[in-house]
Amino acid sequence: MAFRQALQLAACGLAGGSAAVLFSAVAVGKPRTSGDSEPRAAEAPAWAGGARPCRGVWDPNWDRREPLSLVNLRKRNVESGEEEQASRLDHYRAKATRHIFLIRHSQYHMDGCLEKDRTLTPLGREQAELTGLRLASLGLKFSKIIHSSMTRAVETTDIVSKHLPGVSRVSTDLLREGAPIEPDPPVSHWKPEAVYYEDGARIEAAFRNYIHRADAKQEEDSYEIFICHANVIRYIVCRALQFPPEGWLRLSLNNGSITHLVIRPDGRVALRTLGDTGFMPPNKITRS
Repeated sequence: MAFRQALQLAACGLAGGSAAVLFSAVAVGKPRTSGDSEPRAAEAPAWAGGARPCRGVWDPNWDRREPLSLVNLRKRNVESGEEEQASRLDHYRAKATRHIFLIRHSQYHMDGCLEKDRTLTPLGREQAELTGLRLASLGLKFSKIIHSSMTRAVETTDIVSKHLPGVSRVSTDLLREGAPIEPDPPVSHWKPEAVYYEDGARIEAAFRNYIHRADAKQEEDSYEIFICHANVIRYIVCRALQFPPEGWLRLSLNNGSITHLVIRPDGRVALRTLGDTGFMPPNKITRS
């Protein structure tokens, strides 16, 4: 087993990467037919550029912010040697930890004909109040709230923000709900490939834009809130932990739930909580 893993590591080398990470860890993909003798490797969607997985190998440069990858070693002054190189690496090395709180929107009216009509239900508004109170009770210095531009996320943000006065808000279309990648195992009622092609690229762009280690200029740990949707959060969690992203639909999130990701300066990622709603009374918890 050790020899096999060594061969696998040698084959994978340092070729990891954002697209490769999408299909890492475990061979997942199309279901096998009864005649298949070997499992099939995951197939990358067209927008990912056909990357191949390196199974079971953590990619330390998953966010493309590993200091060594940011320094152009070819321009290094040979006479000055390693001392100058170390100084240049320090210039790009993160010092702070990012705490990312992913909040799923509260319950909403699902029967609205238009997106703007899918407003929060009375219970959904109660859930948002409870989520806001919970976040405020943590006593953390939140720097900003980034939220999806969809109505149910905007209304959830409106209520949560009341409990976090002074925290700035930013709206983005990148965090809108969608179908990130074809789930495995497959679900018959899910979307055609064209929908994954469009939504998947956008949600992956959201991941790359918002989920990464701190900027080297950031001196103190940060606490940021993202209010968006279940599919987006589940995909982000899988990607951040370098789990097979096709498994996103195996996770379940309640309305108003809190998911807490931690990104250390060295790029390591930890999941503190997933879909926490323990602060809500049982009769207030929904998953619609």
